Parts: sequence; C-alpha cells; structure tokens
Amino acid sequence: MEKKAQAIKNSHSDTPTVEAAAAATVSYITISTLEYHQLKEKTIEQEAQINRLSEQIEWLMEQMRLARKYRFGTSSEKSVGQVCFDEVFNELEHIIAKQNAKEATTQVKSHTRKPKRRLLAMVPPGTPVEEIVHGLAEDERVCPECGELMPQIGRQIARTEVRIIPAQVSLVRHVTMTYACRNCEETSIHTPIKQGEAPNAVIEGGNATPESIAHIAVQKYANGMPLYRQEQDWARQGIDLSRQTMSNWLMKAGEEWLKPIYERLTKLLLLEGVLHADDTGLKVLHEDGKKSKSKSRMYLYRTSGCAKRAIVVYEYRPDWGWDNPKEFLAGYKGYLHTDGHEGYHQLPGDIIPVGCWAHVRRGFTDAVAAAPKEKRDKAEANKGVAYLDRLFRLEREWDEQGISWDERKQMRLKHAVPIIEAFYAWVNEMSKRTFPKSKFGDALRTALSQRKYVENYLLDGRLEISNNRAERSIKPFVIGRKNWLFSNTADGAKSSAIYYSLIETAKENGMNPFEYLSRVFREAPNRNTGHSWDDLLPCQTAAAT
Repeated sequence: MEKKAQAIKNSHSDTPTVEAAAAATVSYITISTLEYHQLKEKTIEQEAQINRLSEQIEWLMEQMRLARKYRFGTSSEKSVGQVCFDEVFNELEHIIAKQNAKEATTQVKSHTRKPKRRLLAMVPPGTPVEEIVHGLAEDERVCPECGELMPQIGRQIARTEVRIIPAQVSLVRHVTMTYACRNCEETSIHTPIKQGEAPNAVIEGGNATPESIAHIAVQKYANGMPLYRQEQDWARQGIDLSRQTMSNWLMKAGEEWLKPIYERLTKLLLLEGVLHADDTGLKVLHEDGKKSKSKSRMYLYRTSGCAKRAIVVYEYRPDWGWDNPKEFLAGYKGYLHTDGHEGYHQLPGDIIPVGCWAHVRRGFTDAVAAAPKEKRDKAEANKGVAYLDRLFRLEREWDEQGISWDERKQMRLKHAVPIIEAFYAWVNEMSKRTFPKSKFGDALRTALSQRKYVENYLLDGRLEISNNRAERSIKPFVIGRKNWLFSNTADGAKSSAIYYSLIETAKENGMNPFEYLSRVFREAPNRNTGHSWDDLLPCQTAAAT
C-alpha cells in the first residue's frame, strides 16, 4: 500500500500545480506587453521615416516641376491666373469692383520695323573700289615763292582699306595728291612741292576701316555672333578673314582708343548717388594660376533711373571674391541696389545696400510653380505674391502720376509700410508651420534674411523697388555668352568688358552702337595727345566733371 501511495504521489508531482500555472500565465502576459511596446516604437519610427521620405519625394517633385518650368515655361513672373491682393484680403470690394468695371481700351502706337541686316563678307575680285582723294584747297596750293597756283603733278596711294558696312562691302583707297609749282620749276632753282595728308589709321599698319571694326564689334557684342561664325560667313562670300585677325583688330583698337573712354565712364559712374550692381559667371580658358574649368566673374555696375546720364560699366574679375565690389567702388558714397549675395553686404558704411523685392517675390512665384498643378491656385505662396504685387502696383501708379522723389518717399511711408508689416507678420506665422526645405520654406527664409536690405528702399524716393534695371543690362552679356561660351584669355575678357560697357551705354542713351563706334575709331586716332575724351562719351548728357 505504501508503494502504491508513493507512486500516486510521484505521478501527481509531474503535473503543474496551480501556483506554477499562474506564474507561467504572468510570464506569458509580461512577454506580450514587451513585444507590444517594441512593435509600437518600431511603428512610430517607420511612420517618421515615411514622413521624411514623403518630404524628400515632395522636394524632388518640386525640383522637377521647376526644372520643367525653367526649360519649357515662360520666363515672365507676372501674376497671370494667380490670386491678387484684393481677392485675398478684400474679397467683397473686389467682386463689386469687378461688377462695376467697364472695359478699357488702349490705343497702341503705330511703329515701323527696321529691316533685318544681312552680314556680308568681303566680296571676290571685281568689287568696286572707292577712292578718297586727299588734296589741297585752292588757297593752299598757292606757291609760297611766286604766288602762282600749283597744278597737280602726281598721285600716290597711301593705303587701301577694307570698309564693312551692313549689306555693303567696299575697298577704300586713300590717295594723297602731290603738287608742285610749274613757274618755279621753269624760272627758279627751287621748286616748292606740297602733298595732301591722309588721316591716321585705326590700327597703325593695318587695313581695317573704323566701320570694319565697329561692325565686327556690334555683331559679336550686341548681336551675340561669335567670331568663328563671322569667319564662316566671310568664307562663304569668298573672303579669307580669320577669327584671329578679327580678334586682333578688336583688342588693339579697344585697348588704344576705347579704354580711355571706358576709364572716364567709370569715374563718372562713381559720382552718382544711386547705383545698381549684378554679376554673372564667365569661363576663361587660359589664365595664369587657374584651371580652364574654373569660373571667373563679370560684374556690372550702372546708373539708376534718377541719373541725368545713363552709364553702364562691366568689369572683369578672375574670381568671385567678396573684395571685388569693394575695390571697384573704392571712394564711392551712396546707395547700391543689389541681389541677395553676401559679398555686397560687406561693403564700407558709406555704401548702403538696397535689396531687391523682385528677388524676394521670385521665391514665392517659384513656390507656386513647384506645387502640383491642381493645387497651385490654392497654394499658400500665392498670398506672398499678392502682398508683393501690391507693392509693385503702388510703384507703377506713382510712375504714372510723375510725382517727385520726395513725394514718393512720403507715399511709401504712408502706403507701402503697412503692407510690408502685414507681409512679414504673415511670413513669421507661416515659417513656424512650413517644411523648411520646401520651395515655400526657402522663399520664407529668403524673405526674412533679406528684410533689413529690401526695406532700405524706403530711405530715399530715388531708390527703386527692385534691381531689375541691372538684370536687364547684364542680359546682353548672358545671351552673348551662350553663343561664344568662353573667353580665350583674361585680356580678351577685359576687352569684352570695355566693348560691352560702351555698346550698352550707347544703347541706353538712344545711340546706334555701330555709328558710335565708327565715329570713335574715326576721330580718336587723329586727336592730339592729352585731348579730352568727354565729347566721345556714349552718353548724351555726359559733361566734363
């Protein structure tokens, strides 16, 4: 019996007790809670990662939409189809104004279109020859010995030049006439002889007329036609005029006759109280201490709309150093319209940088363009565009009214300041809840960082709301660069700066660049040393200072 009872007891010991079963249940529940928390943390991490990836995808989509717009879309930044200021902030008044508005018609001025100029090369043999005879007037032909009139006794070809005129090419032969007294020849042992004098050439020993160099310069710097294309066009006309020859003509004539005018323009520019500045990249293949792939810089400085004389000056620099504007503007005191580049903000205290509201606005227009097409009309960035459109609209209204500079300053303080304050209150609010790496976040950040500079236009009525004036002036260089791509040497880049300066200044003052350069190359070589260059400046109202 005892053995049987012990067996039964042993068999029951293999079965879990109630306490053991309860402990196992608690252990199971504890493990499940741990796994739950681990899964929850992992889910949170995955959601955060999904949000980060979604933001990155949205950023990439913005870049793709912007790239498509820059390549295929219009470059205009007008608020076409976007929400205007009145629609956002004065909806009821805007609707009533629309209902009561009458259609306005504007009369467009009739205009005549200039015929296109064809570039003709030097013609093959058989080209008509034009002779310019340099003789003496009748009173100059009087014999100093006997007073008799000296007849012509010979003619001499001083030189033959190539004259290039749009749609016409001819050879110019300078002939100097020689005179002798026949009476003295018969009655005296001394025969007086006089000879006409030909004017000095643009390039000593060269065969290019002023019109030839002016034409090549205008084709390259005003029309964006590289020298290699001009060379090809000459070849099609049967003329062997190499790009190297044309380059030598431009550089020699520019260095000798245009550089003094360029330097005088620079001095006059720095006498103005308000200037605009901009810059763009330039590749120079052969420059000491630099790789051919490295970028140099072309700076532009120009007068503002308040100036009596319009002056545009380009300056070449081998790098993008912050000291470049400081060196060019040494001694200058006044306002300088610029973009947001930090180098313009490191200038001496006598130069007050004025930011560009158009650059601030461009950030918001890009943010609208970067949004999906179906969301653009309701994009928050439209409000930023609407605020800034209101500022630009005020400027246009004051331009039409023709108010004075002092009146404009007072009007800005009264009407523009409240809009600016409301705009930045909105910017600060939106910055708190906008993804900073998005295009909209970038626009908000730019607006905040540039505030102290863009608000400087309130300091003086002569100041402009944007730096678009400088951007328009640098555009011809940018267009030309797309065609000729690079400069071969630093000297060539400096020569380009001189030509662009004079050509753009002439255009700003309503002058024909070809006629202006032809006049300079015709008159400058025949002037006495030390002669003033002011009458050859390419600005109508430029006076000696």
